[in-house]
Amino acid sequence: MKSSLLIVLLLISCKIHSQFKINGSFEELDKNRMPQGWLFSFKEEQKKAYPVQLDSLIKQDGKYSLLIEKKGAGADFGVIDYPIKQTFEGKKIEIKGYVKTENVSKGYAGLWARIDDKNIQSIAFDNMQDRGISGTTDWKQYSIELDYKSEDVRTLHIGGLLVGEGKAWFDHFEVFIDDKPIAKATLKKIIVPKADLDTAFAKSSGIKEITLTDQLTTNLTIAGQFWGFLKYHHPAIAKGDYNWDAELFRLLPSVIQAKNNKELNTTLETFLDKLPKPDACKNCKSIANANYEIKPDYGSIFDSRIMEESLLQKLEFVRDNRNRAVNYYIDMAPQIGNPVFKNEKPYSAMTYPDAGYRLLSLYRYWAMINYFFPYKNVIGQDWNNVLKTSLPEFVNAKNELDYGKAALKLIASVNDTHANLWSGSKAINDFKGKYTAPFQAKFIENKLTITALHTDTLDVREKLKVGDIITSIQGKEVKDLIKEYQPLTAASNYDTQLRDLPRSFLLRSNEARLKIAVNRDGNQFEYDLPMGTLTQGRRDPDFDKAEPFKLINENIGYVFPGKYKNAMLPDIKKKFENTKGIIVDMRCYPSEFMPFTFGNYIKNMSTPFVKFSIGSTDYPGSFKYGPTIANGKKSSDNYKGKVVVIVNSTSQSQAEYTTMAFQSSPNVKVIGSTTAGADGNVSYIMLPGGLNTMISGLGVFYPDGKPTQRVGVKIDEVIYPTINGIKQGKDELLEKAMETLNKGW
Repeated sequence: MKSSLLIVLLLISCKIHSQFKINGSFEELDKNRMPQGWLFSFKEEQKKAYPVQLDSLIKQDGKYSLLIEKKGAGADFGVIDYPIKQTFEGKKIEIKGYVKTENVSKGYAGLWARIDDKNIQSIAFDNMQDRGISGTTDWKQYSIELDYKSEDVRTLHIGGLLVGEGKAWFDHFEVFIDDKPIAKATLKKIIVPKADLDTAFAKSSGIKEITLTDQLTTNLTIAGQFWGFLKYHHPAIAKGDYNWDAELFRLLPSVIQAKNNKELNTTLETFLDKLPKPDACKNCKSIANANYEIKPDYGSIFDSRIMEESLLQKLEFVRDNRNRAVNYYIDMAPQIGNPVFKNEKPYSAMTYPDAGYRLLSLYRYWAMINYFFPYKNVIGQDWNNVLKTSLPEFVNAKNELDYGKAALKLIASVNDTHANLWSGSKAINDFKGKYTAPFQAKFIENKLTITALHTDTLDVREKLKVGDIITSIQGKEVKDLIKEYQPLTAASNYDTQLRDLPRSFLLRSNEARLKIAVNRDGNQFEYDLPMGTLTQGRRDPDFDKAEPFKLINENIGYVFPGKYKNAMLPDIKKKFENTKGIIVDMRCYPSEFMPFTFGNYIKNMSTPFVKFSIGSTDYPGSFKYGPTIANGKKSSDNYKGKVVVIVNSTSQSQAEYTTMAFQSSPNVKVIGSTTAGADGNVSYIMLPGGLNTMISGLGVFYPDGKPTQRVGVKIDEVIYPTINGIKQGKDELLEKAMETLNKGW
């Protein structure tokens, strides 16, 4: 009896606790006498530059520690990694570990942790970059906390890293889930949707080559609209019963073979008939009859001139009895409302996807924009036509670079500064170049002008001057290069394209030297420019020299949101108490959220400053306004003077939102030039080949309905810098702000 009871208790215990242990103190060694379960510096160059070794002399716990030491060139950092593939019940995870350092410089040491989903995409990450360890330090315990959404988690990575020079020892790693040791956490049972079990096309679509004709162009355009419509409307697909990528590859061969519209209709209807008929939806039609700022556009799939009556009726039935429950492929972020594109496989190993997967990339992106981009109505062109005109570029892409360019051009066509190709394409990075000009250049008066020389290369300083105008690069006129690269430059407006063109394309190269033609005060000369590293090109001297806040003089205060912290506000209030005006230099990205902190300081009343348009999974393609949001608060220490906010194309997203919050006060004026025109929380998109992009996921509007997308924030007085001002070292916008405050307007 006692024995049976003991067995029952043990079984209950096993169900409650995972009993999972990590090799956190490196006591368990493999045949190579290295800690079991640990991975070290993934690339060969990393292994040579940052070798990892077991250390039995310097340790914090047990017999061993692990040492990473910078010994050679070829890599910027070294890393140790312990992957945990089990998933646990919980909402928060904490990783603790001890670190000891010696002479760490030009970087830092620290812990790191990353959570991956089933598509091996990072959903949470921290590497202590903002609080890394430098110099020589003794053993100390550090920790990292991450949100742990157990329904999405598939792998947890924990470890340590060394960036730069020196040595770093690591020991005694521990993992806690909801404050309990991982051994006492509950293992989560993962229910695998049917969509994840369908791996028939995991390595190839089976579609190698496509030769476009007029009929096939029509077929593929309609098929893409049909596939995207069903993805976000049909309940069985929303349930996760179908791998919709794989279903596309089952559909495409018949679409390609269809010789006319009648055969195309037969193909699509046969495919649709294989899906279960949706249950009746009682309120779908009433939802569609409500008031919306944007209503769905389904393309041509409801066009009776193309689609036959039998198929039309079945598509209309799906539309009118669409999914209203959780959707496997789409969700809206809680408390925010921007789209979350889920379960989109990246197919990262396919750097040059086959023709079927290239079509999948086009269709996936088109459908996401068509149904969940809040600014589809201001893209500037018919989005249905973009699907048709993009087909040749995706179908005919001959290599990885062609595919990357096709994707980048498609992404740029939505005219959203958030929507760039941020990572994933080595071919595009190589195309842009591994070197950059070792100075800062901007378009001033529509001319590519050197605005700062921030290099130690003496020859560059001797030959070039601030204010020099670059007229040609490698024998090509700058004006022609702008036209060449504009279609690949993702931005909401022309000012922002000009902002990005120099650092993205014009002054990037794979050549160690770049031949440029320079105009200085009417005199033309050529210069063989020695190129610098990409790190040099990313340096921003304006940001480097800026202070978070200061007094310009006894009457005017200055705040730079790029370095401002809300913790500084009490000191700012005290320092600016007797000033008559404040300049907020919003030519940066705010380092902290300011609308309800600094915004309440400069605004002594509560009034609305913004409203959002939000999409819907219940009625895909529709957008309606939410309630207005107010800021401002009457207080004894409200600022009583005037405020001028300076903006330009660098003012993007949160900077634009913050400007809107500030300018809702009657005591605030905004001066400068067109801002980036990309506001709202971003939504991430993954395309085949591991391409990463994103879009502005919320529509952001002034309370009166005036937009910010593409046009930027409202500006009271437009002013741009001049080449003459650049030559004289003037900040003409700052001077104009001071002049405005001195006049008191």
